[in-house]
Amino acid sequence: MERPESEVTAEPVDPDVDPLPRGRRGPDRDQLPVVAVVAVGGALGACARYGMALLWPAGVGAFPWSTLVVNALGCAVIGVFMVVITEVWAAHRLVRPFFGTGVLGGFTTFSTYAVEVQRLVRSGHAAVGLGYLAATVVAALASVWVAATATRRVIGWRTR
Repeated sequence: MERPESEVTAEPVDPDVDPLPRGRRGPDRDQLPVVAVVAVGGALGACARYGMALLWPAGVGAFPWSTLVVNALGCAVIGVFMVVITEVWAAHRLVRPFFGTGVLGGFTTFSTYAVEVQRLVRSGHAAVGLGYLAATVVAALASVWVAATATRRVIGWRTR
């Protein structure tokens, strides 16, 4: 037996996602600006990542330093960005989708990371692949934490 809508408890909602079913929301054109800024930001971020890969390619069986650095750098920037837009600056509604989802989503490349780990292991470089697997997770988590913590300290220092 279904509960009436008035009895349904509300769950936390991601502000970047429309929680209403298709038949109950406004026209799809309301989402066009969000889709457009994510697409433009994603293209810019992906171009930057591609440029980094061209400047610093990884040889066959070699540790993919370029991808590790891109992912760690992108995580550090998202740490700074999220602190700034949630604790300091009331950003325009399209800033987060453009920069956070688009630019940084296009710049970081955890899908490439997964493929590179798989290729390293399958090509007989299991130790390098497993080292890369662990190093990326540690670097990404440490980068976002250090950047967010440092940003909060700088903000606190400036406001005293």
